[in-house]
This record gives sequence, structure tokens and C-alpha cells, in this order.
Amino acid sequence: MEVSILETSGLGDRSYLISEGGTAVAVDPQRDIDRLLAIAGELNVRITHVLETHIHNDYVTGGLELARVTGAEYVVPGGEDVDYPRRAIVDGDIIDAGPIRLRAIHTPGHTDHHVSYVLIDGASDAVAVFTGGSLLHGSTGRTDLLGAEHTEDLSHAQFHSARKLARELPAATTVYPTHGFGSFCSATPTAGDSSTIGEQRVSNPALTQDEETYVAELLAGLAEYPAYYAHMGVINRAGPDPVDLSTPEPVDPGQLRSRIDAGEWIVDLRHRTAFAAGHLGGSFGFELSGSFVAYIGWLYAWGAPLTLIGDSDDQIADGRRELARIGIDNIVGATSKPVDVLAGGTPLRSYRVADFAALAAAQSDENAAEIVVLDVRQLHEYRKSHLRGAHNIPIHELTDRIGELPTGQVWVHCASGYRASIAASLLDHHGRAVVLVDDEFANADSVALSPAPD
Repeated sequence: MEVSILETSGLGDRSYLISEGGTAVAVDPQRDIDRLLAIAGELNVRITHVLETHIHNDYVTGGLELARVTGAEYVVPGGEDVDYPRRAIVDGDIIDAGPIRLRAIHTPGHTDHHVSYVLIDGASDAVAVFTGGSLLHGSTGRTDLLGAEHTEDLSHAQFHSARKLARELPAATTVYPTHGFGSFCSATPTAGDSSTIGEQRVSNPALTQDEETYVAELLAGLAEYPAYYAHMGVINRAGPDPVDLSTPEPVDPGQLRSRIDAGEWIVDLRHRTAFAAGHLGGSFGFELSGSFVAYIGWLYAWGAPLTLIGDSDDQIADGRRELARIGIDNIVGATSKPVDVLAGGTPLRSYRVADFAALAAAQSDENAAEIVVLDVRQLHEYRKSHLRGAHNIPIHELTDRIGELPTGQVWVHCASGYRASIAASLLDHHGRAVVLVDDEFANADSVALSPAPD
């Protein structure tokens, strides 16, 4: 029996394909199902079952479409109000896929109806468990996605679900979570690329702390999550449309200018330093790397038409794929022509890129009073340690709070430069003089730091 792991690093998630003897079972597939189909093709297996651990809040599922194109049985936790045929799975049910057998365990916490799937070898031996957003590597799934009124109850339920898995499964059971590899669905940061129930028994807070301590620390540690989450559950319950990864319509300089003038979203996927060196006025810089999809999903005006600018057709195709994973489908055009050609004779905008050492030098010269330092990390990061005198406006709040910044040249930073690069493009869009601090916060020792309060 083989478990193939499919990483979706931009969302911090994993999908799985369990295969044996020409048969396969998919768990928590992403919307772009061609990747899982390719793995199945390489293994020469037929997907007979598609399993969801829960109704997802951080991506559009590919489960419904994968089941349709393969003829597989679609298995969704019972109790969920969905608008399509499926097998409603409940605690104790068995999924029998010939050589592959799984048992459902109700593990509420991340959602009310969440289930985990235990992979059974032979008559009853558990060899692996697919835990979705329940037990993660060194953490658990967050419990606040269904609304503040449910968060505390779900936190207690999450504790008991983790304990249930640890109690019922052997120590050698491999733990395969969906979330926890950078996903905002994780309550706290996770640890490790692989793990077992035995390892979690001695390292996971839900299994090493008492219930009240675990719940209190979980609630205290919950940070903000992307705004686009509000749309995912709705789409996944209604039944997502099949993914569209076709090439967007080409656009010319005149069309781009018209769209910018109309206030449409023009998203530049190029590297942050290339954007800073020269970009179309009115466009936004969202470098296609790392956390691209999470932050554009956080800031994007949902449903608005969106045009992409990229270095290449491949970059645009990759951008479209990532956007499709969270249901951003209104891509009305794209171009990979050089940005100076796209400007059509209009001067490009640009701003400086610097590091923390340059910021320290700028703060020591005679014009230091004109410098505004902006920290766009989340509040919990800022409270841990920050630059003295820095203004903290988390990136997802910046558009609504730009007016709070004093006049002057804004030096914007985050933890690594990525969020700061998006913020710099937003500030530039609003006409502010900006310098992008493209540097790791660990290098901020050259600037006066304020430590975390006692």
C-alpha cells in the first residue's frame, strides 16, 4: 500500500492518494484535480473513492469534480448541508475500496462534523490516520472559523478529538493531516514533515496539557485569518464549478490603461524588486511566490475583474492556477509583454528597495524626522518585538488605515519582505513616497528594537 502526498505549499495544505492493487482513494483533493489524476496515471490506478475530512474553509475543493470525472464515490461528513449527492459518512462507518479499507472517526473541533479516516491493514490494524484539520503535527486545527459564538465549544471538542485519536490508535500509526504546513487553518505553528501518534502523545499540546490550559492557550494564540475564508464554505457546500485553467485573453497597453482608470485590479506577478524598479501606475505588486494566494485572497475585492501581468506565459498560468484554488475565477485578461511596452509611453513608477542597515543609516541622518516606519506584520508578531517608534498596521488592514500614517517617506517592513512588498505597492498606489525594506526581521538589530512587554 502506498500513500502519495501532494503538496499545495501556497496554502500550506496536503492532499493524499492511497493506492494498492490498481485501486486508489483520494483524500481532501484541491480544486486543480489534474495533479492527482496525473499521480493516479503514473501509478496506473483507478480512483474509486474521494474522501473529505470536512467542508474546507481555506480552499475550493476538487472532490466533487474528481468524483464526477472518475466515477468515484464521493464521501462527505454527515450533518453537512450540501447541494449535491454524496455519501454522508458518520463515526464508525467503513469505506471499503477493495484492497483499501478506512474507518471514519468523528473528530469535531475544526468544524462540527469533521471526521478523520483510519487506514486499516488486514482485519483491524491501524497503520495511518488522515486527520484533516484535527490532530496536526505539533498542533491542532483552528477552532474559530464557524464564528466566535462557537469557538470555545469547538476548542473543547478539538481537545477531546485529539485525545480520542491518541487513545484509540497505536503509537506507530502515521499521522497525515491536511493542514499545518503553513496553513492559516492551523491554530498554532506546526512542527515536522512527518509524525506518528506516539510522537504526538509526547509533543502535541492537546495531548500533553490539561483541557483548560490547552483551550486557554489555543484561544489566546488564534491570530487573524484571510478574509477569503468567508467564501470557501459557501462554495464548497453549494458545489464548486469545474476548474478553468485556460489561458486568459491577451490585453494590450490601451486596455490596461482603461482598466486601471476604471479602478479594476491589475496584479503584477513579477518579483518584488522588479516591480519596485518599474511598474504601471495603479497596478498592485503580488510576487508569485510563497504566500501569494493567501494574501491576494485576503486583500482582493471579491468578485472584481482581475488582469494579470507576468514575466512569462508560464508565470501567468501558475498565477491563474493558484487563484483558481481559492475560487478567484474572474480573470479577464493577462499579458507577459515587457512592462515598458505595456506602459505605452506613460512613465513607469518606481520606489527604492533597501535593508534594515539602510533604515538605521537613514534614521541617523539629518532628515530622519521625515521617515515613517511601518510594520505590516500581525499584532502578535509586533508585540513580540518591534522597531522603536514603528507604526503597526497589519497588511490586511492597510487599505482602510493608510490615512492613519503621518506624512513623510514610509519605510515598510514585515518579517521577510514579502508582505512589505505588497504593502509598498498599496502605498505607491495611493501616492505615498515609499521605501521597501526587503530584509529578514532577524537583521533588524541595527535598528533600535522595543522588546516584548513582560
